[in-house]
Amino acid sequence: MGGYYYTTRQGDMWDYIAWVVYGNEQMMEVLINAEENRELMEIYIFSAGVKVWCPVKACPAAVSERPPWRDNT
Repeated sequence: MGGYYYTTRQGDMWDYIAWVVYGNEQMMEVLINAEENRELMEIYIFSAGVKVWCPVKACPAAVSERPPWRDNT
């Protein structure tokens, strides 16, 4: 499974990293639960230079803003 390392800056938090990497802060659970990040699980605010593994994951489907009757056009 692919992915890459994100190198933290002072003050980064899980939700911010998820927002930067995936465009969705709710994906922070994916980061926290990644096997490569197990030793980082109890960190709330990161110092600079910590490597956080970011696995390739599809973001949850966004809710469509189109009305249902417009889906067939």
